[in-house]
Amino acid sequence: MSSTTSAGAKAWRQRRAAEPETAAETAAVLRLLMVQPWLVAGRDDTAIATVRRNEEAVREVLGRLGWVLVVDRDFVRLRKSPPVRRDAWAADGPGPLTCSWFFLLVAAAESMAPRVSIGQLVSAARGAAAEAEVPTPDDMPQRHAILAAVKMLERRGVVESLDGDLNQFLRDDDPPVLLAVHHHRLVHVIANFSTADPVLDPVGWLEQVEREADPARRMRRRLVDDTAVYASDLDADEADWLSRRVRGDDGLPLAEAFGLHLERRAEGAAFVVPTESFRSRDALGDCPFPSGGTVAHAAVLLCDVAEAHGVVDADRPGWRGMHAADVTAHLTSFSQRYAGQGWAAEHVANPAGLAAEIVTLLNGANLLRVEAGTWWFSPAAGRWEPPPPPRRDSRRPSGKSAATAHQQDIPVLGEELDGGR
Repeated sequence: MSSTTSAGAKAWRQRRAAEPETAAETAAVLRLLMVQPWLVAGRDDTAIATVRRNEEAVREVLGRLGWVLVVDRDFVRLRKSPPVRRDAWAADGPGPLTCSWFFLLVAAAESMAPRVSIGQLVSAARGAAAEAEVPTPDDMPQRHAILAAVKMLERRGVVESLDGDLNQFLRDDDPPVLLAVHHHRLVHVIANFSTADPVLDPVGWLEQVEREADPARRMRRRLVDDTAVYASDLDADEADWLSRRVRGDDGLPLAEAFGLHLERRAEGAAFVVPTESFRSRDALGDCPFPSGGTVAHAAVLLCDVAEAHGVVDADRPGWRGMHAADVTAHLTSFSQRYAGQGWAAEHVANPAGLAAEIVTLLNGANLLRVEAGTWWFSPAAGRWEPPPPPRRDSRRPSGKSAATAHQQDIPVLGEELDGGR
């Protein structure tokens, strides 16, 4: 362990002991930044003021993760590493078309006036697409993608709707919608850079963006940024860190800095939200589970079946497996049982489609791996009691994986380890 890490952990513990109210405020704003990495004036004034009051402590904690905090005159931006499990995030994140338009609009906005109509901005983005030889047919999928991309920029405070209804763009090429372009925020849109060309070498570009050579920093990021970390997923250096350092001057102080509780089990570890820090499910990230709706209810029922009857994986202690055909059979049975009792008709009629949505949900929450026709449920999947049938169907919110969960809802990873540091 480096002296810097030890010194940082010691300083945080001293500050926490001396100023518990300040430490709690810092922890709350750190958790907020994980869920909402853009804070903009006029919308998030209270949170921005909290960041400014605790800026030194916030930067100290984020520095241990290798993340950058930008505090400007009218916004705060957390520039962090990419999602730990990119494929899981992408499966439920914005579609490729929306992402393409997001960056086309960013490129176009750079040369636009501070006040511009949505038609002018989109026209400039189409020009940027033509230069890059990106086809942009004027059809409804394109319009929906453009609208979604504009709203993504608006949530980040890069573009602000001043007048008019953005949804009118679906029906009109140049509706009376006035936008403000905040040029000084544009340069902070892209948080991660690499020397590879994302067009000519997209795989190399992604590898450079995601690369982190220090195993300790990789582990700290995973614990903060994901639902749980499983020992079976780790390389030798990461496993050594989990064994020797997660409870010492490296992992536990980081959990405390975020106002979280370290749960260390034989199968892995997790940072969880203790009861005293829990305020709202909205503060837990973009992947709440369990949540309302047919998909979540069916997922919890499958977790219960896997816990009771799943096969054991000798190479991954605590994981339980079910063959895909058995999963479909159980879903068919559940559909018959809950038809007319809250389950959505389209899911009742299509168990295979329901299964696909469950995979996305549980994979996003890091509770499932599907390999060679077998569903492997993680040790955390047995945490929850089956909820009552849903009253109506609802979709899971879109966006990033949550690093945290309420202590009554987070994964239990087998038996608590004895000893350890």
